[in-house]
Amino acid sequence: MVLLPKLKNFANVFPEIVLDVTTSNDPIELVAGGFDAGIHIGELIQRDMVAVRVSNDLRLAVVGSPEYFKHHNIPRTPNELKEHSCIGFRFSGEVYRWQFEKGRKALSVYPQGPVTFDDPDLVIEVVLNGLGIGTALESQLLPLTAKHRLIQVLEDWCPTFPGYFLYYPSRRNQSAALAALIQSLRLV
Repeated sequence: MVLLPKLKNFANVFPEIVLDVTTSNDPIELVAGGFDAGIHIGELIQRDMVAVRVSNDLRLAVVGSPEYFKHHNIPRTPNELKEHSCIGFRFSGEVYRWQFEKGRKALSVYPQGPVTFDDPDLVIEVVLNGLGIGTALESQLLPLTAKHRLIQVLEDWCPTFPGYFLYYPSRRNQSAALAALIQSLRLV
């Protein structure tokens, strides 16, 4: 995750503060759940929250293994994905529709394949094993594409989108721990 180095620094600077971290792909009601703050992709944060950018913009990458592409044509357009085994990713309770843009063209593709996961690491694992094509954050895939363990396709169709934001309800009495976390994670 893009924030781990910042969290390590936070722990070194503020050793007296203990963070209790819960992970989920689903939207969380902060106040009802007893949470002080959350971190989520910008476009998914409720409008009544204070949001602080903690990462740069992100981009999804579409990838397949060299083994998979030995037996299947490399797709040149999103429409060609219909001919492929596409690994699904369940996000916020629904299977994520792959979003593509090029120039003024925008389209979404519902992944049709043998399996759907709610864990991006499992998507990457089955793609590495040649089961199909999948998507994940481009930054997460860089080590695998650099070593040619995965082949990135449709690069010119994959747009960037707002990255991660730390978000929290607006309050008059912000805890010292939350203020320290915001200071440590804020993207300058």
